[in-house]
Amino acid sequence: MTQKPNILIIMVDQLNGKFFPDGPADFLHAPHLKALATRSARFRNNYTSSPLCAPARASFMAGQLPSRTRVYDNAAEYVSSIPTFAHHLRRAGYYTALSGKMHFVGPDQLHGFEDRLTTDIYPADFGWTPDYRKPGERIDWWYHNMGSVTGAGVAEITNQMEYDDEVAFLANQKIYQLSRENDDKDRRPWCVTVSFTHPHDPYVARKKYWDLYEGCEHLTPEIGMLEKQDPHSERILKSCDYASFDITDENVRRSRQAYFANISYLDDKVGELIDTLTRTRQLDDTLIFFCSDHGDMLGERGLWFKMNFFEGSARVPLMIAGPGITAGLHVTPTSNLDVTPTLCDLAGISIDEIMPWTDGISLKGMIDGAVRTAPVLMEYAAEASYAPLVGIREGKWKYVHCELDPEQLFDLESDPLELENLAADPAHADVLAGFRARREARWNMAEFDAAVRESQARRWVVYEALRNGAYFPWDYQPLQKASERYMRNHMNLDNLEESKRYPRGE
Repeated sequence: MTQKPNILIIMVDQLNGKFFPDGPADFLHAPHLKALATRSARFRNNYTSSPLCAPARASFMAGQLPSRTRVYDNAAEYVSSIPTFAHHLRRAGYYTALSGKMHFVGPDQLHGFEDRLTTDIYPADFGWTPDYRKPGERIDWWYHNMGSVTGAGVAEITNQMEYDDEVAFLANQKIYQLSRENDDKDRRPWCVTVSFTHPHDPYVARKKYWDLYEGCEHLTPEIGMLEKQDPHSERILKSCDYASFDITDENVRRSRQAYFANISYLDDKVGELIDTLTRTRQLDDTLIFFCSDHGDMLGERGLWFKMNFFEGSARVPLMIAGPGITAGLHVTPTSNLDVTPTLCDLAGISIDEIMPWTDGISLKGMIDGAVRTAPVLMEYAAEASYAPLVGIREGKWKYVHCELDPEQLFDLESDPLELENLAADPAHADVLAGFRARREARWNMAEFDAAVRESQARRWVVYEALRNGAYFPWDYQPLQKASERYMRNHMNLDNLEESKRYPRGE
């Protein structure tokens, strides 16, 4: 293929990578994702850069950790000067569009996308800013609570379903439009990012998907509530107001059933997109990336949602299919930070100008058989933390550090459930020392903490100021030029009907 490939990025929200050991787990009713997996490079041990929506997505798009983007939490501004994959591709001639969620905060709601087909599902202002000056304080009106678990069940429409139905519909319309507008001989390559909010809580699903998991053997966590939690997990439980709820085994089972059901709901959306590509004869020319921003603990260890570096929260699926991609399973740890360098590499676009400030590595070499040796890095500095946490995943090891807490060191080969912290074990002192040295070389924790506190304090002032007097929202407002749609009197009917038909002349 001599022309640059089209690119379809399908991003989902809060999808636990443990359910994707080699494509979707056998028990999941996900025929379209399973079919995609058979022709994909699959990355079993892929990790988020930060287990929370906005910082994870900003890092995903830039290939930079939150300490570089300064998107520390769900209300931190993503500044316009940071190049994203949308900028790199657009600069090289690609058409770029986003349908769905990307949780951009600030007045720039495009970040390189030419078109945005929907608004976001979450606010774009500073109202969700945590505050390290008030450790332990819950901000009730937006912090997670366990109502998502106690309220799990069936519904035919919800806020999130309404959103994702629209995301899929408009994305399919866009793919049809691109098939009609791009001549095969001289087409403009495109990158369309379709970003859903499921299976993110609340755990509510349509009945036809819910029924697929009646009697499912995976409705109970492998490890329930622990008698003793590590300090950060204790902070998470407090931030989610766990003590105010009576979480029953039935609540847990229903929550997990709805979560699995929503994976099947998404699978249908993926099937629609791939079917549209197929019928418009674009599938063979299109790279497909399937990914998630972060995971969900789903009751493992008694924890829910994300906000930590345990496997359920931090490990996420990644599959890449399309022209030039050799299908197969890769087990070496990788990162969502690698997606932007990989996209550009596969599209033949150099990003050498900004590589000194990029934390990701192209996966093209791995796909083609090369060995990756670089460790995977993670950061977290948002709600439920009182100081930043950092993590390193390398080989069979995972290392976690926070200045407030005892260090954590897990051997994921012998202890995949992360129940035995080896940091205090003298037999692993050399391993721990190695991780400490890598952490000290990469992070100045005092400076990191100071930068987060400065950012939070500034945003609280700005948010409270902008809420006084006349208020102009930053939320993206999708505009449609109705006078340019369908048939209007400045158009020639014959030309219009011919241009809107694809394939033509059949």
